[in-house]
Amino acid sequence: MRGRVRVRFLDTRPLRGSQPFRDLWIGTSFSQVGGQMANVAVLAQVWDLTGSPVGTGAIGLATGLPMVLFGLFGGTLADAFDRRAVVRAATAGQLLAAAGLYAQAAADNSNVLLLLVLVAVGTSCGALGAPARRTLPVRLLPGDQVAAGLALTNVSFQAAMLAGPALAGLIIARWGLGAAYAAQAVATAVSMLALTRLPAMRPEGADAAGGRHRPERGGRHRPERGGWRIVLRRPTLWGSMATDLSATLLAMPVALFPLVNEIRFEGNPQTLGLFLSAVAFGGITAGLLSGTVTRRRRGGLVQLSAAAVWGLALACFGLAGPLWLALGCLAVAGAADTVSVVTRGALVQLETPDAYRGRVSSVEHVIGVAGPELGNFRGGVLASATSASFSLVFGGLSAVLAIAVVAAANAPLRAYRTPPAATEPAVREVAADTASTAGQGS
Repeated sequence: MRGRVRVRFLDTRPLRGSQPFRDLWIGTSFSQVGGQMANVAVLAQVWDLTGSPVGTGAIGLATGLPMVLFGLFGGTLADAFDRRAVVRAATAGQLLAAAGLYAQAAADNSNVLLLLVLVAVGTSCGALGAPARRTLPVRLLPGDQVAAGLALTNVSFQAAMLAGPALAGLIIARWGLGAAYAAQAVATAVSMLALTRLPAMRPEGADAAGGRHRPERGGRHRPERGGWRIVLRRPTLWGSMATDLSATLLAMPVALFPLVNEIRFEGNPQTLGLFLSAVAFGGITAGLLSGTVTRRRRGGLVQLSAAAVWGLALACFGLAGPLWLALGCLAVAGAADTVSVVTRGALVQLETPDAYRGRVSSVEHVIGVAGPELGNFRGGVLASATSASFSLVFGGLSAVLAIAVVAAANAPLRAYRTPPAATEPAVREVAADTASTAGQGS
C-alpha cells in the first residue's frame, strides 16, 4: 500500500539516481527564478519610462521575435556541436545581458530602446540554447525516467512563476530595480556553474571533425534536413505537436483575464492575480502528483486526454459565475496543461533520432512560443467581436474537437508506448527516419 501511494506523488527517481541531471535541474531552476524576477523588473521599468501600454506591449516583440528566429537556428547548432557547449555559451550570453541590465539600472538609464535591446539580447541567447537544453534530459536519464525528469523541470518552472514575481516585487520595493537585475545575474551565474559539471553530449552520428554527420548509404551526407521535415514524416511527432497547437491556439485564456475580471469581479486587481496564480497552482499540484502519469507508458493517450481536459476546463471557466468556481476551472486547466506538456516533451525526445533532436526541439520550442501568443491574440479578437464568455466557450470546445480529430487521424500517437527501462533512451537510428512510417509509435 505504501508503495502505491508513493508512486502517485512526484517521481524523484531522476534526482536520486543521476548526479548530472540533478546538476542540470538545479541550474535550470535558478535560471527560471532569475528570469521571472527580470520579467517583473523589465515590466516595471518600461512602465516607469513610458507610462504606456504600447511600451509594455513592445516587451512582447523584444522577447517573442528572438525566441522564434533564434530558436530555429539554435536547433541547428544543437545538432552540429556538443550540446553541453551550446548551452554553456548561451547561458554565458544571458549572464552578460543580465549584467548589462544591472548596469543600465545602476546608471539610471532613461532610454527605453536600450532596455529593450538588452532584453532582446538576453532572449536571443536563451533561444539559441533552448533546443540543446531540451535534449539533455533524454541523454542523462533511462527511457522510463524521461517523463519524470521533465515533470521535475516543470514543477520548478511553475514554482518560479509563483515565487519569482513575488520575490522581485519585494526586492524592487526595498532596494530598487538594480537589485532585481543583480539577483537575476547571480541566479544565472549559479546556473552557469551547474552546467560545468555536465558531461559532454555531442549528437550521435556526428563525426570527430566537429559536428558533421556520418554519411548515409551511398556516401551522401544529409546534415541539412530540417526539423519540420522530420516532424512531418513521423506521425507520433506531428500528432503530439498538433495536439499542443490545437490546445493553445484555440483555447488560450490569458488575454481575456482582464476582461473577465472587469465584467464579473469589478476589475479587482487581486482577483486578476488570482487567475494567474490558480493556473500555476494547478500546474504545481499536477507536478507534485506526477508519479501518477510519468510511470504510464501510454504517453500519447495521456497527452490527448490532458489536452482535451484543458479545453473543457477553459470552456467551463467561460461560464463560471462564482469566483471559487472560476478559480477551480483554471486550476484544473493548469494541471491538465502540466500533464500535457510533460508527456509531449518525453514523447518528442524519445521518438526523435538523436542526430536530429536539436532541430526537432527547435520546432517544438517555436510551437510552444507561437501557439500561446497567437491563441491569446485570437481570443482577444473574438471576444471584441462577441464576448469574453463566447470566446472562452467556443475556443475551449473547438480545441476539444480539434484534438479529437488528431486522435482519430493518428493511430500511432494513440498506440504510442514509452520505451521500457532496459531500452537505451538515445538509441534511435538515423536510418529509421528514411524507413516507412507505417506502424510507428505502436
